[in-house]
Parts: sequence; structure tokens; C-alpha cells
Amino acid sequence: MKKVLIINGHPDTESYNYALAEAYRSGASQTYATISQINIAELDFNPNLQFGYRKRMTLEPDLSDAIDKINSADHLVWVFPMWWYSYPAIMKGFIDRVFLPGITYQPIEGKPFPEKLLKGKSARLIITADTPRWYDYLFMKSNTINQLKKGTLKYCGVNPVKVTYLAPIKDSSVTARNAWLEQIAVLGSELK
Repeated sequence: MKKVLIINGHPDTESYNYALAEAYRSGASQTYATISQINIAELDFNPNLQFGYRKRMTLEPDLSDAIDKINSADHLVWVFPMWWYSYPAIMKGFIDRVFLPGITYQPIEGKPFPEKLLKGKSARLIITADTPRWYDYLFMKSNTINQLKKGTLKYCGVNPVKVTYLAPIKDSSVTARNAWLEQIAVLGSELK
């Protein structure tokens, strides 16, 4: 049985991202998958990696629980907005605190690349933005996608990582938003 973990990176519980996460969950609930969810904004943790990698901070219980969920999942579904060609600060803090040496990757002395500790997992990024996809691709070089897909997930062994980019959100019609919700529910029902 496939284990799916939905990770919502939006800090506002009333955001459209929460509706998207629920749409994915609704679709996935039609399968035999086990579904769990992390709403980063609801976790109690210090998002600042205070000592960098020089000294390990004590993991708060919510982060320990998140690590357990990530380790046991087969498929990670990240739902988040693109802000300033990155993701929200709380999501960055979550990644900084959770994606650590010995937890998601293991440095190998004398080698430029680590042992990837999240091998065997796949992921889906569901990104909302106001920037049209063509502009993000041509002028910004898909910075947000590359940062999470290649710089974090694939670096730690998650592969494949698929992307659903929904834009522009600002001034989108109710019809467009409902169509996106249906699209995400289908992805959930297919566990993609």
C-alpha cells in the first residue's frame, strides 16, 4: 500500500493552497493509499537553523514527527505558493531544520555528493504563482522549481519529482480555480 504525505507550505490556513491540498487528499482517498499531512504553519518549531551545520539543534517534537512521516512516505506532495521566486519563509525554515545530514542525506568524506537517504521516494510539487509559467521559465530560469526539485529533493534521492504550476492565481476566476481543484483531485486519484 502506497503511503502519501501532503506537505502544505502556505502560512495562511485560509489560502487557496489549503483547498488544493484538500483536493489532492480527496482524490487520493479514493485509492488504497495511506494519506498523512503536514501543515507547516501549524507546527511548533524554530525555523532558524541557528548554528548552521556547525552544531545540531535539538529537534522539536513536531519536527521529529515530520521526519518520521517523511521517512515512512513513498510519495511526497508539496503544496506551496511561489513568493519572490522562492517559497514562504516558514517552508524554507522547515526544510533547513528537517533536511539535515544523517537524516535526509549523508555526506561522504572526500566526495562532492552525499549518500542519498530518501531514495525510493517520488514527489509532486504543486506551485501557485502570479507569474506566468513562460516568464518564470524564460527569464527566471525556474528558480523555485530547481531549488526544491534539484537542490533539495533530488539531492536527497527523491526521484522522480513532477511539477504542477498553477498561474496566474491573482485575478483568476472562480471557474479557473475550480478547474485547478479538479485537476489536482485527479492527480490525487492517480497518486501522481
